[in-house]
Amino acid sequence: MQTGGHSNLTQPQADSPEIRSLTNPLSTGASVFMTSDSGRLYYLGVSSNWSFTRRIVNLAHEFVYKSALPSPGLIFDGETYDIEYETDTLPIDVNSASLPTQDYAIHLVNSVKFHCCQLFHLFDDDEFMGLLHEFYAEPERKAQVAKEKNLWYIHFLLILAFGKAFVSKRSRGKRPPGVEYFIQAMQLLPNTIVLTREPLQSTEVLCCIALYLQCLDHRISAYNFIGQAVRLAMSQGMHTNLSAQQLGDGVAQRYRRIWSTVHVLDREMTSLEGVPQSVNDEDVCTTLPPFLNDPTLAKALALRIKLSRVIANVNRSIYGSDGRLDSKFLLRTKEALPGIAELADELQQSFPLALHDTTIGISRQSAHIHLLYHQCIILATRPMLFCFFKIRLEDSQACRSLLDSSQTVRSLIHMCLDACQQIIIILESLQRQELLETFLIFDLEALSMATTNLLVAPTVILDLPPDCSICIRRAFAIFEELTASGNLIAELEQSELRQLDNLLSSVSSVSESSAEKQTYETQPDNQPPSYTEVLSADARPPPSTQNFSYEPLPDAVLGSNLHIDDFGSVLSPTQMLEIANAINIDQTEWISQAMEDYGVE
Repeated sequence: MQTGGHSNLTQPQADSPEIRSLTNPLSTGASVFMTSDSGRLYYLGVSSNWSFTRRIVNLAHEFVYKSALPSPGLIFDGETYDIEYETDTLPIDVNSASLPTQDYAIHLVNSVKFHCCQLFHLFDDDEFMGLLHEFYAEPERKAQVAKEKNLWYIHFLLILAFGKAFVSKRSRGKRPPGVEYFIQAMQLLPNTIVLTREPLQSTEVLCCIALYLQCLDHRISAYNFIGQAVRLAMSQGMHTNLSAQQLGDGVAQRYRRIWSTVHVLDREMTSLEGVPQSVNDEDVCTTLPPFLNDPTLAKALALRIKLSRVIANVNRSIYGSDGRLDSKFLLRTKEALPGIAELADELQQSFPLALHDTTIGISRQSAHIHLLYHQCIILATRPMLFCFFKIRLEDSQACRSLLDSSQTVRSLIHMCLDACQQIIIILESLQRQELLETFLIFDLEALSMATTNLLVAPTVILDLPPDCSICIRRAFAIFEELTASGNLIAELEQSELRQLDNLLSSVSSVSESSAEKQTYETQPDNQPPSYTEVLSADARPPPSTQNFSYEPLPDAVLGSNLHIDDFGSVLSPTQMLEIANAINIDQTEWISQAMEDYGVE
């Protein structure tokens, strides 16, 4: 792993007592980069789940093998699926893409409506379907209609690509089903100057492209396309207080639907990329589209937007530029948690999930919103898990003493693990109903985020109950299902997490054998233990090698079910607020000193 960085702080600022307090180790210090096997350099964004997993894997590998993590076999952006195509814009040829018959095309469009349109606005149904029927009405006029309505035809090809991916049960290697439609659409896509002439449909097209690329793990390209969509939408005033008198009610409502999708996708893709948000909530004053015929969709959209704002707030405060410019990370966590907790009651009332009753199905829409909610909790709390993982690698006994000294810190880690287990439970329920998304990336992203933390937790907290290992096995069973469906990203992520699991199993073994290292190294004929030998060693906690002066800090009175022993219990909003209120300046300074002592940056 290569590093290189810069600091926006002057030396006097960096030395001030306030700035030296606890900061987020995921966003402090030098920027982190990694080179893929192909030689391409990648930036590890601070809030990116992919980056978080890669940092953990690399730290564990360096601890066990005293060398940097080799890149072969790891998953990198844009290297899973092959969607290369000629960049020259081609003339429209309706015969080149083996277009489906009208009835099958409608079936594919309906599949997109089920999988996507409960979450996003990707096309205007009346306009889109009207042109579809016109396109198929007279076969001999297909080419003419496609040429006259060329942007609609590109849009049509993109929707077909999604539909084919949804209805096909198996992928064909590195070429996902329907990719031929996507490639032709990209070859026909006009330049930005032409796109600005039809801003409504162009913004919808850009959203489709961004979402499709995200699903194929081309995250950087997806991030760039959703950025274009944001700027095109804002240049048309879609983020403003729109007047139906000026635009007409239909156009105004379509503007609002488009903006809601652009805004949410931009928020989530930016967080997944691990870079700063580009649009401030204060600059957005449009109202939500009413969806008079579907009040549930209106509520879902409102909650998604609220959650996207929570994500932006967490990224801005907890994962801020270099971490130190926003003062103390732990106190910022305290400020972020109430914003998450206040959405819990609304979520349960509007979108309840009967997760423990297998006789009752759960809504795909509700599940998606709950998954996003739990990911917000993980984003806010996993830096604490990362802190103690790094302390664990420095000194396992110190890690245990520090955790035993503060119930508040353990409760924060418990909150993170609770959210992880809730994600696994939700995904299992979807799996039972055969509702797991095998193409859209959101289920897999939640699964990967949860599994990484669940794997790390037993290395940090040695007295976790057996529920944690059971939950990990269930998570890998879901990975198996997604892999069996032909999802190559799931297959590679599962392989990488299996590697992480093996490495973490070796961490305790290496710690235990460190006491014997000096004697061992005096024997010149001895060789370092093999990977297999490391894995087979017992994972017992190492003996204490020093005395610690950290005294237990008085915590606020916490609910009895906030202890780590009750792993998997669902935290109520009140309990989350109790944990947040227990964080005070003493906690911050205490952990800051511990991090400084053990070199956590």
